Amino acid sequence: MKQDYRPTWRKPVGILGLVLALVVYAFGIAALSGTIGKWHVLVQTVVYVVLGTIWLLPLRRFLIWMETGRWG
Repeated sequence: MKQDYRPTWRKPVGILGLVLALVVYAFGIAALSGTIGKWHVLVQTVVYVVLGTIWLLPLRRFLIWMETGRWG
């Protein structure tokens, strides 16, 4: 009934990769903040909401890969 648990390299590498990717993404958005800051406040709000949620799109498949080793 209970399966053998064998730790894999995917979880620690995946977590480190995810943290690194989020840091790079955050610095990229921060680098654009000077340009975005000159826009109208409503446009800024929409841009930051979109940029704040867009990183979630690949997250599901990435977490599936970390758990199973398959991308789907």
